[in-house]
Amino acid sequence: MHVHFIVHEDFEAPGAYETWAKNQGHDVTYSRVYAGDTLPADAEGIDFLIVMGGPQDPATTREECPHFDAKAEQALIASAVKTDKAVIGICLGSQLIGEALGAPFAHSPEKEIGKFPITLTEEGSKDKMFSHFAKTLEVGHWHNDMPGLTPDAKIIAYSEGCPRQIISYSDRVFGFQCHMELTLDVVDLLIAHSEKDLSRAAEYRFVNTPEELRAHDYSEMNQVLFGFLDKLQAHYQTA
Repeated sequence: MHVHFIVHEDFEAPGAYETWAKNQGHDVTYSRVYAGDTLPADAEGIDFLIVMGGPQDPATTREECPHFDAKAEQALIASAVKTDKAVIGICLGSQLIGEALGAPFAHSPEKEIGKFPITLTEEGSKDKMFSHFAKTLEVGHWHNDMPGLTPDAKIIAYSEGCPRQIISYSDRVFGFQCHMELTLDVVDLLIAHSEKDLSRAAEYRFVNTPEELRAHDYSEMNQVLFGFLDKLQAHYQTA
């Protein structure tokens, strides 16, 4: 299978998603837009399109961030959805999926940076893709916003600070506002670029300090993510 990543910043690395793709022996390619890479013209030849996070939001203009073209990414996402590819968006990526499907992003009620629990909704508990998830699972977070909801979207999981943590847009298209891909290496990269937010951790209910972030074990949520990706791959290959 061909897995293509859109990576917006060097510190928003694919982490466990990349580990899974490489361990599966998939053909892995990248559009590292921060480094000047161009996006694919369309989704032809791609099986999994994985759109990573970033400090931008879907309303960020080219003037504000010259390497980020929200409209072009939404067009690629729409092409992938239309041609029945598997599409996963993480954080900013999840918001771009919603926008591509006509659902505007929104600001989350709370800023979340750290490791905090998400809880499956009733819909999430019934969805076979998430049957291996515990009812409540501690996962990574690093966000201010959340994805929009289409009429057919299902909220799979929420947290105390954000009502839209995992969204199922279809049986092949998913938005993860949470960061289940975090590893200690990725966390160190994010800490180095989040000094301002982390210096104010005490002002927020759901913001960890750098020391707390480095003390967390991220391996359990990585394994749960791998299980989801295995299921999505099996579904994609047999559909």
